[in-house]
This record gives sequence, structure tokens and C-alpha cells, in this order.
Amino acid sequence: MDDLKISKKKPTYPVSSKLHDYLQEYNRNIRLPIFYDDLLRFQGSIVVYDKNDEDTMWIRVYYNEFDREEIDLSLKRVYSILISDGNETIFKYLNVDSIDYCTFGNSKPFRVKVRNILNDNYTYFYVKKADASRVYGLELEHMLSPYNLNFLVYKDTLIEEHIAGIPGDEFIKHMLPECSHAEKSQIAKEFVKFNERCMIRLLGDMRSYNYVIVPIHDFDHVVYKIRAIDFDQQCYEGKLKIYRPQFFKENFKMVELVKEKIQKESIEQYKIEERSIVAKRMISYHERIEELLDCMQNDTLSTPEHIAILKEEIYNYTMDVEFRRSKGMGQIMKNALDFVKRNYQGMNMKNFF
Repeated sequence: MDDLKISKKKPTYPVSSKLHDYLQEYNRNIRLPIFYDDLLRFQGSIVVYDKNDEDTMWIRVYYNEFDREEIDLSLKRVYSILISDGNETIFKYLNVDSIDYCTFGNSKPFRVKVRNILNDNYTYFYVKKADASRVYGLELEHMLSPYNLNFLVYKDTLIEEHIAGIPGDEFIKHMLPECSHAEKSQIAKEFVKFNERCMIRLLGDMRSYNYVIVPIHDFDHVVYKIRAIDFDQQCYEGKLKIYRPQFFKENFKMVELVKEKIQKESIEQYKIEERSIVAKRMISYHERIEELLDCMQNDTLSTPEHIAILKEEIYNYTMDVEFRRSKGMGQIMKNALDFVKRNYQGMNMKNFF
């Protein structure tokens, strides 16, 4: 298992006017009543511990009375815009139970818990600094994965809905050993597909704490799905292996599970299935993806060193000269998706990633 090195501090890339126009076209760019920087005005905090009294890397923040009243109202508005139609009539049924701030990682998000006081149902959403890498990652996940995503961008602020599931590291440590033989086989299959999907769309750093496992009850058994929850490392790193979850030591147990439960022929079959599904999604979202890729090709999303390394590594992997001709990360991404689509349409599955 490789000890892959991730860039410790990825720079924040601004959301360009062209990308803002794209987001507005698809109702992602909506005027919001609060900015990320407004939430930084907290007066104090306490550490948030989990049920085992371990530090969660989140702190619960507090505001002075005047700020809290204004912030609570603004966050209720954000909730209504994100989840509903922006109507203020629901405000009287909502309570902002907590605002947590994460001190770990690049994005340093705020996590907001909103509760319906009539029935105690609650949900979370996240307030982050708008970063072009993250926005592209969210949009590509929305179009190329099996899952739809709900998020909003306004100027330099990004609002993301919560993705429910069991954190991958927690699942691997506490729940995977208790799974049945059939469940482990199904999880192994899902990890192969997840690994392939991340590589195709160049989503990096899928260590076990950056994805969740989602159990779904289906008739008389449980099906497990894997969903990415962190999109900071979209199209940034230079090494191709960083876009393949199988190479992270945190996923060692999952890789062992694949080796134990799935034959090589089946692995190839599942890879082909995932590539075909991604290609079909690309065809369904053709115009929208083309617009997004046009934005990406006009943006700076990485360093010249990373771009040079990645296009050479993908060329060596595919022997497709178009990768060597790529001028930036956006063009590498476009060439990768074109490569997948061409092979799908030509039914030449052997030359895929």
C-alpha cells in the first residue's frame, strides 16, 4: 500500500465570472443573506466530543446576543432557500440548534444544525468558502455519480447540503467486521466501482474519512453504497494514484476485501459497468457538461508542476496523445471524459482507464 502524499495546503481558487454565470444558469448562484466571514465573528467555543469522548475536530461556537439573533434568522433563510422555496412562513417552526466550526482540513467549514420544533426532526448544512475546485467537484458529482447534490454559491460563500451516511473510517473499523459474507462481497463490488468513478472524473484524496457508507434496505437484505463527501481535491494533484482510492493506506481493509471476495474477471466486469454508466450520464448531461468543461478550461485549478506530471502519467496509462497536449487541468478533465465516451460509443472496453 503506497504512502501517498497529499498537498498539505491546497490554495483556494476563486470562482470566476464565467463559472458564476454557469451556476446562475442552473440555479446554483442565488443571493444569500449571510457570508462565510459573518460566521467567523464568534465570541467563544467549546470542543465537540463524540459518544466515546474523543475529539471530533469540531468546536461549537457562540456569538454575542445581538449577532446570534441576526445570524439565526439569516441561517433560517439559507435553510429555506436550500431545502424549500425560500418562504419565510416556516421560520417559526425552525430552530438553529448549533453552529460548529471544523479546525481540520482545507475548507474549515461551519456545520449548521436546524431543527423543526414541532417534531424534533433536524438536518445539517455546511457553510464554506467558495473554492472553484470544490464547486467543479460538486457539479461533476451531481452529473456523473448516481447521486444528486444540492448546493448554492453566492460571491465567496458556498452552502452545501449534508450527505448522510456512516463515515468510511468508522464503518471500516466498527461495522465491516460484523458484516455477512454476502454483504462484504457487495461492499467490495461497490468499492471497485467507487474507485473507478473517482479516477475517471479526477476526484482526489478519497481516504476513508472523505467518503461515507450508506446502508439501504432492499427487501430482505441491506445494500451498501459509497458516497464522496469531500470535493476539495478535484483536479488538483499531479500523481494519478491520488485519484484512485485503492492506493491510500486508510483504505487497506477495503482493498483486502476486494482481493478476498472478487475474482479478477469480475473486477474488470465491474469497472466496465461503471465506465459505461458514467458514459451514459455524460450523454444525458451533454450540453451541461460541455458548458462546465468550457469553464474549467478557462480556469486555473492547479500548479504547472502538477499539470505536467498528471498529463504525462495519464498518457503513459492510456497512450492517448491528447493528454500530452493538454494545457491545463480543465483540458485534462475534458480529455479524460472524452476518452471514456469514445470507448463506450466504440464498444472498445479494453483500452479504458
